[in-house]
Amino acid sequence: MTVTVSSLIEGQRVATGGGHLLPIADPATGEVTCELREADAGEVDRAVLSARAAFGNWSTMSTDRRNDILYAIDQRLRAHGDELAALEARTTGLPIAGVRPLIDRAGENFRRFAEVASTVAGETYLQNAQFLTYTTREPKGVAALIAPWNAPLALGSMRIATCIAFGNTCVLKPSEYTPESTLRMVEIMHEAGLPEGVVNVVNGRGSVTGEALTSHPDIDMIGFTGGTETGKRIMAAAGARLKPAIMELGGKSAAIVAPDADIERALDGTLLAIYASNGQQCLGGSRIIVHRSIADRFIAAFVERARKIRIGNPLDTATEMGPLAFAAHRDHVRGYLDVARSDGAEILCGGGIPAGFEQGWYMEPIVAMAPGNDARICQEEIFGPFATFLVYSELDEAIAIANQSDFGLVSYVWTRDLATAMTCSRKIRAGTIWINTPMMRELRAPFGGYRASGVGRDGAQHSADFFTEAKTTSIPLEDTAIRALGR
Repeated sequence: MTVTVSSLIEGQRVATGGGHLLPIADPATGEVTCELREADAGEVDRAVLSARAAFGNWSTMSTDRRNDILYAIDQRLRAHGDELAALEARTTGLPIAGVRPLIDRAGENFRRFAEVASTVAGETYLQNAQFLTYTTREPKGVAALIAPWNAPLALGSMRIATCIAFGNTCVLKPSEYTPESTLRMVEIMHEAGLPEGVVNVVNGRGSVTGEALTSHPDIDMIGFTGGTETGKRIMAAAGARLKPAIMELGGKSAAIVAPDADIERALDGTLLAIYASNGQQCLGGSRIIVHRSIADRFIAAFVERARKIRIGNPLDTATEMGPLAFAAHRDHVRGYLDVARSDGAEILCGGGIPAGFEQGWYMEPIVAMAPGNDARICQEEIFGPFATFLVYSELDEAIAIANQSDFGLVSYVWTRDLATAMTCSRKIRAGTIWINTPMMRELRAPFGGYRASGVGRDGAQHSADFFTEAKTTSIPLEDTAIRALGR
């Protein structure tokens, strides 16, 4: 019997009878494993009303009591780590060896933002001797949250944690390609003591369920993680309704390898930055910019390592790269092989279907030598295991290449020279600069992008600013003259 995935409202899965059904396939085999029953506008309305009803008690609950629940969620998610990791790997194609740490990260999101909520404080102004003026922070309301398909638990939990830690409630829409692990995560959150209605889940396509959610009149704010084009449409709709929105969008990140870099460390880091998560990550270091003096040996070593990446079943702990998430996306990524050749790029390796993996949506990791940074493979987000190399002679040239992009999410720099590192940090226009390390995330620090990579930042103070309203109260300290009208 085919399992049907539905919404979760008031802490309970919605009955699965009727409605539009969407098939969900296992990326490792291509076989349909379950169906998703799409939430229509009426079901979305129920979810939003549930979040609104829960807002009263959740927003007025003491921070200490809310934090007890968030800490319990952290512990419960970690306790179910193996279950959630297997479900995430099976439904996304991500190798389980890389997924298991992401479950701990999901739990950590709730713990870290509970800690942030504990430090939120107001301000007092006594500069005017006649008045005491102070500020307080209040929860903003009900959020529409939309999470992507490439890392549903890590990114979905980030959206939820930054929202509810400050007393807000929400309705989350996962991707229609990967709904199962998110649904189970939210069920576990309720098992940990989350009150009904604080987090609701609706499932369906963006054009149906997502549109109904983001356009709902009782939504106070929108948090979106996903593609830039979808983000533009959501941002425009939010602006028309004067709804604040935070957007973490796409990337085409540069990785600069300086001539003095630790070559082995830089190889490890650049390979991981583009091929981890099967290359399906917005912060992937897809443009690798190598100094001319080391380019030949670095690229040759990179290609050799790329060819040896262990492709396999995502549930096998030895697998380093699994299948892409769904068929259309695999076709999209492979389509850039023709784009690359038409632009004059050289395909150094990859792009074929690995032997023995004809079923499912597997592909070999791709390495291309670009003719220049203007090539489409250097400017468009491919969002797959597709590494592109460029060569530079002077540091200013490498920085100019890094900045010649519509995106600006992250950038990587591999160098032993402090001056080079600091120059790159100062001049590269990206939200995060990683020096000699791939993909380290400090949850207290702001994370987000320049230009088409997003609007706003996640992180301790930035999330507090977005998910709360600042209120100013002024009280006279003595009788003050009030101009009398009409006497």
